[in-house]
Amino acid sequence: MGIFDLWALIKPVKHLSLSIAMSQQGAALQGYNNELIKCIEDLCSKRDELQKQILVEEEEKQRVQNDLRILTERLAQINEGLAQKIAMRNDYDRTISETENAYKKILESSQSLLQVLKKESTQLKDKSTSEMPRSRTKQSTK
Repeated sequence: MGIFDLWALIKPVKHLSLSIAMSQQGAALQGYNNELIKCIEDLCSKRDELQKQILVEEEEKQRVQNDLRILTERLAQINEGLAQKIAMRNDYDRTISETENAYKKILESSQSLLQVLKKESTQLKDKSTSEMPRSRTKQSTK
């Protein structure tokens, strides 16, 4: 048997072991492929769930922003109404204060006038009382 004959006998055995090794590698590769596909599917599933949560929160964000816009407009209306009412109240306070001060002055003037009137009345009464006897005496002496 020559080298070529020996080689002819070894070649099928080598081919068989190579075929077994490739078959084992193919099986391992198929296992990796299956595991990789499962991981990708899990990631896609998690992404889809996260996308659903994002959509829900974006809808809630839109509702909250709309509510905030409505509340901000309402707050502006309330502030405007309050400012007008406060200004009106301040006008009332000013008018009331001015009226009270004028009324106090009228009372003070009335009191002064009454005191002057009483004093004048007393003086007139005293004067008339003191002049009355003289007039009578002048008339009686005539």
